[in-house]
Amino acid sequence: MTSSWSIVLHVIVMSAEFFTGMTVNGFLILINCNDLIKSRKLMPMQILLMGIGMSRFGLQIVLMLQSFFPIFFPNFYVVKIYGAALMFFWMFFSSISLWFATCLSVFYCLKISGFTQSCFLWLKFRIPKLIPLLLLGSLLASVSTASLCIEVDYPKNVDEDTLRNITLKKTKARKIEQINEVFLVNLALIFPLAIFVTCTFMLLLSLYKHTHRMQNGSGGFRNARTEAHISALRMVVTFFCFFISYFAAFMTNMTFSIPYASQQFFVLKDIMAVYPSGHSVIIILSNSKFQQSFRRILCLREK
Repeated sequence: MTSSWSIVLHVIVMSAEFFTGMTVNGFLILINCNDLIKSRKLMPMQILLMGIGMSRFGLQIVLMLQSFFPIFFPNFYVVKIYGAALMFFWMFFSSISLWFATCLSVFYCLKISGFTQSCFLWLKFRIPKLIPLLLLGSLLASVSTASLCIEVDYPKNVDEDTLRNITLKKTKARKIEQINEVFLVNLALIFPLAIFVTCTFMLLLSLYKHTHRMQNGSGGFRNARTEAHISALRMVVTFFCFFISYFAAFMTNMTFSIPYASQQFFVLKDIMAVYPSGHSVIIILSNSKFQQSFRRILCLREK
């Protein structure tokens, strides 16, 4: 049985993460909605950021339901919340959030990297027009993945005893079958992860080539280009850390092998909640316009 101290610590950590996530993701939604009202249109990058904010906002709500309701309202959670619908929304928001983050990494990679291959240059100049198509593809992929996910034979008829230990004793054959089903469903999430890794590698390679070319001299333009590479890499690597931590915790959770309300269960939920809040915080901190607007909203504008 998990100690009361572990539950209290979990509630405190999750509350802080949810408050941060709701604040920063709500800000991303509001700031872009405000631009839409003013200009009657949004740039592709603004659409992407709004999509990121909305997907993270939804993911935060699902994680909140999964984390708080079983502790404070266990009977209500079992009867009204736990089931295929919650599984669908959890998988949908997880998938689309990862895909949108991948689209953002692709955007930075194409804009910052200095490769001169014809295919790369073609994508570099057309990425603003391709973003809406990427977002639509992300939406369709996420809906498809979530629809497949609810077909996985997770425990459907749960009671209080089952919630305390959600994985009952199964036969060896059934365990293998369930693991295979979960693996096949979540295999779809490896694609955005692979693209993310590729973009990070390309930025590193571009920075290396650019630094090598600078050995014979360094002008102002080249210095600025180097700073752009380093700034983009810092952001993408930070994104990558959040991305990997959430993906690993999510995949572990999807095996249903972690006993409910155990310390491992709480740690997984805490790790997953860091991603939708921390990722958006980095987006705001890396954009001077967002920083100024955020300070004004918090009444912290510098004199």
